[in-house]
Amino acid sequence: MPRPRRCRWVSRRPDFTFFKPAGVRRIDLEQSILTVDELEAINLKDYLGLEQEEAAKKMNISQPTFHRLILSARKKIADAIINGKAIRIQGGNFEIIKNKDND
Repeated sequence: MPRPRRCRWVSRRPDFTFFKPAGVRRIDLEQSILTVDELEAINLKDYLGLEQEEAAKKMNISQPTFHRLILSARKKIADAIINGKAIRIQGGNFEIIKNKDND
């Protein structure tokens, strides 16, 4: 039996949950699903510029788990951009934590 997944901490729910290429009807698009915890990983590492170890600590996960999460998120984003897909942000195993700075 696999070990239960640890709940990943995120700072807030995203304000926007759907992005699509301009000029293409939504109904005609394939979608890449980006989870809320993957979005948080992108925010911490790529937008805020934190080191993986620090970002993993903020999300309450191990550094290897964070690494897998960021790789998955980047692959989904790249797939959407390269192949003209929409990005939907939904789901994931997460908990909203207001003050994640428990260093």
